[in-house]
Amino acid sequence: MTTNQHPGTLTSGYHLSFWIDSVSPISFTPLNTDRQTDVVIVGAGISGLSVAYNLLKAGKKVIVLEDGWVGSGETGRTTAHLSNALDDRYSEIERYHGTEGAQIAAESHTAAITFIEQTIQQEHIACDFERLDGYLFLHPTDQPETLNEEFAACQKAGLTVHRLARVPGLAVDVGQCLRFPNQAQFHPLKYLKGLAEAVIRLGGEIYTETRVTAVQEGSVKTAFFTVMATDVVVATNTPINDLFTMHTKQWPYRSYVVGLKIPKGSIPAALWWDTGNQKSPWLSQPYTYVRLQQLDDHFDLVICGGHDHKTGQADEEGIEEENRYQDLIDWVKQQFPAATEVAYRWSGQVMEPLDAMAFIGRNPGDQHIYIVTGDSGNGLTHGTIAGLLIPDLIQGRENRWAKLYDPARINLVVTGDYLKEAGNFAAQLTDLFAGSDIANVSQLPNGQGAIVNVGLRKVAAYRDEHGELHAHLAICPHLGCVVQWNADEKSFDCPCHGSRFTGTGQVVNGPALTDLKKVELKD
Repeated sequence: MTTNQHPGTLTSGYHLSFWIDSVSPISFTPLNTDRQTDVVIVGAGISGLSVAYNLLKAGKKVIVLEDGWVGSGETGRTTAHLSNALDDRYSEIERYHGTEGAQIAAESHTAAITFIEQTIQQEHIACDFERLDGYLFLHPTDQPETLNEEFAACQKAGLTVHRLARVPGLAVDVGQCLRFPNQAQFHPLKYLKGLAEAVIRLGGEIYTETRVTAVQEGSVKTAFFTVMATDVVVATNTPINDLFTMHTKQWPYRSYVVGLKIPKGSIPAALWWDTGNQKSPWLSQPYTYVRLQQLDDHFDLVICGGHDHKTGQADEEGIEEENRYQDLIDWVKQQFPAATEVAYRWSGQVMEPLDAMAFIGRNPGDQHIYIVTGDSGNGLTHGTIAGLLIPDLIQGRENRWAKLYDPARINLVVTGDYLKEAGNFAAQLTDLFAGSDIANVSQLPNGQGAIVNVGLRKVAAYRDEHGELHAHLAICPHLGCVVQWNADEKSFDCPCHGSRFTGTGQVVNGPALTDLKKVELKD
């Protein structure tokens, strides 16, 4: 396993995912002049490049701007399940959006997987794509009624689903499950490499290491240059163009991943998920999700994710970020005894929408700014749906998916859930009056950070591996919440809306657009 010694250089976290570690960086030149185009896209993950690809095929001129490298955000930190069996159960989707909404959700995610498969064939992309079965089984805290309800809801939504008495591939019997045939998996960075090459071949432009500082109707600004465009697409995991509105409809969660080596042929390739921890303090009820990935001639990787928590709030359960991997490792070793050596560990951030569906379409209040966010645990299919939906909206074509994914939608069914999450946000504001993590910065060891009270100021202090102290105001420049130290990813994370900053204060995750403010602090 390798780690990124300079957080934000290759990816939005300290640990490298298998995907990022197994391909060469996908980079282009930074933007170096003012430009004009039909559509400018902010973000070169799967959402941004899928939108760009389809707009170019429709004859539009497109420029893509990326503050890191292609796929260096959350696309590169996923576990890369491609599934129409969503992490929010169809019984919940039906409750929020009705039978037709659930049917459109199933139809659109199925279409997204088919589009990825067809694009791989058309563009000759070698990315380990494979169709396989997926299995949904009960979490130990859940009841059989959950699977009964989900089976019925999936059938109403038009999905093919089967009941099985036992989960294939698992060593320990966890009871009955639902089988979803014709799911898929792939290597997301290899896919993005092929998609980026196709974007360039079609006449598109991609500029990496180009941080956007402002988004408005008709233009996108960087530190030195401006791109003028008729339409703007913001595909940055969480919108950087929106100060408040969209951030009241979704909430940031951190999810953890381990990759363990297993001898080839030990287990069949499949996707596995459980129904989620019903006793979790989090509204999202975190679940465990597992897949197999080719590694080398002798081993595959069992990639297992889960143990989510609200970003910056791991202490709510008394489990530090860096300690959450061990439970995943223990689970893998129990269910796949041939898996032994831990080769990778990383974490990623997902935006959980209150009503189970992503927000894809016109930004509320704007005519020519479009957003992609709220991906939950299905970011790769939601991002691909954006690539099919947003080009239709830009070209004025009707798309029956538009209403379900409309960012301006208001869903009164989720009122209670909204109040719970809003209460959690309000509780974070009390951190302004909380005590220091440590009494004095002299107590900080190399490679660690902490929040320190210095007079009336909250200071985010970090001592790097060479012993140099870095100090910044611990106030997120987005809406003023106090950031929290994440010892696992070596970052300061905002517990309100998910902005993240390196130990040296650089923003690596929106919605914040600027770095933490530097302060002078005596060591």
